[in-house]
Formats: sequence, C-alpha cells, structure tokens
Amino acid sequence: MTDRPSIIVTGCSSGIGAWCARALLKDGWQVFATVRKAEDLTALENDGIEAFVMDYTKPETIAKLVDDVFARTGGRLDALFNNGAYGQAGAVEDLPVEALRLQMETNVIGWHDLTRRVIPAMRTQGHGRIVQCSSILGIVPYKWRGAYNASKFALEGLTLTMRMELEGSGIEVSLIEPGPITSRFTANALINIERFIDLKGSVHAVEYEKQLRRLKGDSAPARGKLEPDAVYTALKRALTAKKPKPHYIVTQPAKHGALLKKLLPAGLFYRFIGRLG
Repeated sequence: MTDRPSIIVTGCSSGIGAWCARALLKDGWQVFATVRKAEDLTALENDGIEAFVMDYTKPETIAKLVDDVFARTGGRLDALFNNGAYGQAGAVEDLPVEALRLQMETNVIGWHDLTRRVIPAMRTQGHGRIVQCSSILGIVPYKWRGAYNASKFALEGLTLTMRMELEGSGIEVSLIEPGPITSRFTANALINIERFIDLKGSVHAVEYEKQLRRLKGDSAPARGKLEPDAVYTALKRALTAKKPKPHYIVTQPAKHGALLKKLLPAGLFYRFIGRLG
C-alpha cells in the first residue's frame, strides 16, 4: 500500500494508454496498467509501472485484475481510465454479426464490467474518478466506421447516464473525445477489416481499396493529428478538477465536427460529413 493516489489504466501496450500510464506515474500516481498480451508487460514494468494482463472480452481477467489491484491497495481505488479499444472498419451492410458483437464486447461491455467492479469501493471511500476515452465518433458518425461509431455512441449514452446517477456520491465521471491521435489504432483497424470484411466481393470494393490505402499509410496523414500527450492534458483535468466536465474534446478536427453538428441543420450536416468518408 502507498499514500499515492491509485488508478487503473487500460490499453497500455501503446498509444494513448502507454503514454498516459507513464505520465501519471511521473506525476505521482500509483499506476495499474493493463495489456492484452503478456509480452507487453515488460516494457511497463521496466518503467516502474505495475502491469497486468486483462482482456475486455474475458470477464475472468477483469475479475482477477480488480482482485489483484485491491489486494495491493487495501481495497481502495481513486480512479479508473477506461481506454483499451479498437475500431472495426467496414460498411454496415458488410459487417458480420460476429464482428459487431466483438466490437461491442470490447469497447462497451467489457468497460461496463470493469467499471461496475470498482464503483462499490469508490462509494465506500466516498470519492473516485471514472474517465472514459470515447471518441469524436461517439458524437459525429463517420462512413465505413459503423461498428466503431455504434460502440462509442453506446458508451456515451451509458457513461452520461452513469454520471447523472452517481451525482452526490463523490464519484465524478467524464468522457474524453479525441479526434486523430498518433497510435497503432489504424494498424489494428487494418487487421480487423481484413479479418471480417469480404473486401473484394462487396459492392463497396472500390471504396475499400481507398480505405486500405489510408489504413496502410499510403495516403496523406489526417489533418490535425496530435500526439497522445494531448489526451493526457484532458485526462489530468478530468482527474484533478474540482468539478470535472462531462466532455473533453481533443484535437481541432474533433472540435470542429462537434461544433458543426450543433450549428448545421441535420440533413445538411450529415450530407457534409458523408462526403468526408
């Protein structure tokens, strides 16, 4: 046990999770980081981070993570940063049910499972912070990302409802909604589109060729892409502010998209967004 505030951070093998876990440690937190693969533990442990294998699609690993963390903290936890996720690309009509189910299991159901397991401890101690790394695609839909859009829209609704229900408990809940951030996200998206989508047999085969070029980095990089430290800036505010906001939108493209959704008539907005795909 330690006097440092404690936090679970998921999805720490690379990208946002890896950056935030190390930054939190530097800022004085006791960090419990999770990865899906055992081979990713060493890099975190070498930096002084307490690391665990946890897979959102395997409830037994979620239960073991919470048991192990509480054993080290005496049953307390100050914060949870749900972050581990992936994006399933592909037109909605091409999505096998298996692909959509896995997307929701990983990006929503597993997060819900982990969150429910830590809330009782936070209630008992009278305080806690729950921060969900959502996406601008939880506010603004994007073509060819229907499964991922659906998972993030679902996460937004679940999280905002939970925020209202926990009011007065001492537990604060926030969403971070990034736009383009440098990570292995697109590489993982490439793996899953090739795994689940009939790229050549689809009526969208020509479009998929463009999507594959983008995912493989053969096209121009996304405008306004930032490094993971931009997400950490938002995370730090959500963890330390006296009254954390429900939404922290990160990157200019994300802010522009959210603003346009508010300002434009719905039909015009969706036509405009649809041309961006």
